[in-house]
Amino acid sequence: MIVFGGGVKNMKLSCQENLVNGDSLRGKVEKLESFGFDGVELWGNNLRDRLDEVKSAFKGRQIRISTICSGYSGCLLDPNKDERDRAVRDIKELLSLSMELGAVGLIVVPVFGPPRLPDLTPFMNVIDLEKKLLIELLNELGEDAYSKGVCVLVEPLNRYETHFVKTLDFGKEIINHTHKKGVRLMADFFHMSIEESDISRAISENMDLIAHIHLADSNRLLPGMGHTDFSAPFKVLKEKGYKDYMALECGIPGDPDKLLPEAVKFLRSLV
Repeated sequence: MIVFGGGVKNMKLSCQENLVNGDSLRGKVEKLESFGFDGVELWGNNLRDRLDEVKSAFKGRQIRISTICSGYSGCLLDPNKDERDRAVRDIKELLSLSMELGAVGLIVVPVFGPPRLPDLTPFMNVIDLEKKLLIELLNELGEDAYSKGVCVLVEPLNRYETHFVKTLDFGKEIINHTHKKGVRLMADFFHMSIEESDISRAISENMDLIAHIHLADSNRLLPGMGHTDFSAPFKVLKEKGYKDYMALECGIPGDPDKLLPEAVKFLRSLV
């Protein structure tokens, strides 16, 4: 059975490992824990090669590994089967590492940029073709994730980074056509500030599938440094009982040792 989150806090704050100063992962983890973070989001690149370092960095600490962000090769929606197979293989490997490290799961973007698959109109347009292929692949990957007690976190991006899954509604539409086992949505405040007409509504209506959140303001800096209203969506998250991780994925225009603790204070104040 997949168990997302828990604990007594209304939310669990996480931070991507690259955002904090430190000469080693152990030093970064210690620092993030002292700042008040509950988790660290790791990059998936070469994660297997540094597994011992990762385990050592978290040993004996209260802070946990929240999630793994990407790090796989290939592309799920490439016309070349070798590319798709490589993506599936790498994603399954990172799902295994998610299980081993106690993470919620792996963040997956179906495709970056323009379409790679052909437009087969009038038989089938490229979006419908992508949807059908992705549903089949998510069924396979979701089964694998479910068997490991973790999940595939599908991330909608903004229109400048993908042509495909750009809103939570569209992501939910795709997931609802799978068997849903092991597949969930990830909501990113930066992308939502561009694509969602109402962030609070988007979160509220897709809450049943949201298992992870990325935090960044409208300018992709720390929350509170742009014009995104975090208070209203956070109220929805609190009312809906969200208890999973929310990870900073943003720029830091200054000293992280000063600005990260301030970000924690700001975010905690919202709930």
